[in-house]
Formats: sequence, C-alpha cells, structure tokens
Amino acid sequence: MAIQTVGIIGAGTMGNGIAQACAVAGVKVVMVDIAQAAVDKGLATVSGSLDRLIKKEKLTAEQKTAALALIKGSTNYEDLKGAQLVIEAATENHALKLKILKQVDEMLAPEVIIASNTSSISITQLAAATSRADRFIGMHFFNPVPMMALVELIRGYLTSDATHDTVKELAERLGKSPITVKNAPGFVVNRILVPMINEAFFVLSEGIATAEDIDAGMKLGCNQPIGPLALADMIGLDVCLAVMEVYLEQFGDSKYRPCPLLKEMVAAGQLGRKTGRGVYTY
Repeated sequence: MAIQTVGIIGAGTMGNGIAQACAVAGVKVVMVDIAQAAVDKGLATVSGSLDRLIKKEKLTAEQKTAALALIKGSTNYEDLKGAQLVIEAATENHALKLKILKQVDEMLAPEVIIASNTSSISITQLAAATSRADRFIGMHFFNPVPMMALVELIRGYLTSDATHDTVKELAERLGKSPITVKNAPGFVVNRILVPMINEAFFVLSEGIATAEDIDAGMKLGCNQPIGPLALADMIGLDVCLAVMEVYLEQFGDSKYRPCPLLKEMVAAGQLGRKTGRGVYTY
C-alpha cells in the first residue's frame, strides 16, 4: 500500500516539521491539533521554514506554494479519515498518547497504519491501546525534522513486516534514512546519547575539565558537531534527567544513575536554553 495522505496529530515542533517534510516530498498532509491557534502557529512555522530554504536557494517560491497547498490544518479528528497513515506527534506524555491513540483507533478504518513519534515510550504498550497492534509502529523523527535525515522505525512486539515495509518506503520517499529498531527503552540513538550526556555531567561535577573544554574535546576528538553539555542545554536538562530516570527504573542497572549535578540543576530550574540558563547562560 503506497501512502498518499498522512495524518499528523499535533502541530507543534515535531508535528509541523513532519508535515513540512511530507509536503515538500509531494505527500498530502492533514495536520490536526486541539486548538485553532496551535494549527495556525504550526502552519506559520512551516511557511517560515520554507522561506528560509528559499533564501538558501534550496527551494523555489513555486515549490513553497505547492508544498503549502498540500497541508490542511484542522481541529477535527474526523479529517484524518482520508489518510493511509496517521502519525501521533503529541507531547511526550504517556497518558495523553494513550488517550489520543484510543480515540483515533476507534475512528479510523482497520487498514490504516498508526505510528507514534515517541522518543521514549514503549511501542508495544502504545500499540496495545489500539485494535491494530500489527499495523502500529514507532516512527521517531529527529529535530529539526526537515534537516535531520534519520528516522528510527521501532517495531512493537506485533508489528507486521508489511507495516514496517510500507512506513520504510514512505520515510525513504521523504528523503530520510530510516534504521530499524527493536522496542526497548530509548531505542538506539537516545539509549546511547543520553547516558553520554549524563557522563559529561559527571566529568564536569568532578572538576576534571570545564564545560567549554569538555564540549571542545568531544567536538574535536569525536567529530561531534556540538558538545554533549551544549546539546543537553538544547534538549533541556529536565528531559535528559527524565530519560535517565526511566532507564534506571526499567533496566535496574546503576550505570544509568543520573548525575547529582544534573539533578541539582534541574531542581534549581536551570533547564538550558528554554530557561535562559543551564550549563551555559543564554
């Protein structure tokens, strides 16, 4: 089944980014959010992002117009019925995602595939909230979606080969490079990335080097485009801490113990870029 129309639940950073990637590739999009203001903001974000691509001469004005024409914003879940794939890209909240997934599962035709853009929640658990565990998959895009090539395709316990292959074909059509991942806490990228960030906080707290030198060491020595501490500020220190706490709980392994400095900074409200201060001041 070739996917011609994609439904997206959530018009925030990830949702509108996925919408843009689909529309630029010629795929129709229905982007749904609970408030019209959120939908309008999402559409405006896409328009602004496309304008920046025009300035960089990576897109023409005609291509922008064509892409925007493929995106329909809505506050009505009923508008998702014409999609062959619906991607849930709501806030990373387990209870909220379960509520949304149950609602759309009851409304959509049985053959429609549902995907979640979750970065941490079990795909098998989310799939169990629906009547189509075989047609449920994780489709984890990375921020900023239009620029980042990677998509993690996470197979739940019952995800079928046909579902995986259909979604993989779409990801490739969007110009992405998908990797296939088994269902496990953090999947692949965050499983490796967040403990590395946590270890950088241990190095900082032990006074082994300054934050600037830690980041410079990883950039120059490991060819990373951004150091782990600066990246933590970008992600949000509270998010990094929450992920480490999930790993510690689910794996029961002390190697996932969050660094006390990270916990202290979060308790102090120094969460990174979004609060103006984290490891660095913004």
